[in-house]
Amino acid sequence: MRIINGSHKGKHIKTPNNLDVRPTTDFAKEALFNILNNYFYFDSLKVLDLFAGTGNISYEFAARDAVKVVSVEKDEKCASFIRKTADELDFDQMQIVRSDVLKFLERNVLKYNIIFADPPYDQDFDSLPELILSLNILEPEGWLIIEHDAKKDYSKLPYFHEKRKYGKVNFSIFVYNK
Repeated sequence: MRIINGSHKGKHIKTPNNLDVRPTTDFAKEALFNILNNYFYFDSLKVLDLFAGTGNISYEFAARDAVKVVSVEKDEKCASFIRKTADELDFDQMQIVRSDVLKFLERNVLKYNIIFADPPYDQDFDSLPELILSLNILEPEGWLIIEHDAKKDYSKLPYFHEKRKYGKVNFSIFVYNK
């Protein structure tokens, strides 16, 4: 895993073998951030990374000077790894929250410009986009990006914008224009 761009461009991050994660591939991450680069100024973003895993997506936003990056991860080993890595990289704008994502969403009061969610493929989180969009936690014109397997189709949901496929990685993008 590496940071694609920003203050730590090219930095490789070695993840421990004992983490049960499926990090977004560098290929897919680079393609996604190329799209985001056309729509956002990273240095003004507040980002929420749900099911943060290794922190891969969070580090990319932090390296590009996002104002705030909240990484939510339930697994203790993963959350500790994210915290340790964020400290080593001096990503002071990162906040690591060890919590179940659904419980975190129940009590969250902040609004974000981008919410990225990469739920486990083998669990049922089909209603996650609708839940997040109903909570009014995205800023106007904010994006919700869901990473998922090829079987999922969110194209009929409100605010759906587009689906992008990079190898085995699929992103469904929702634009909140309330």
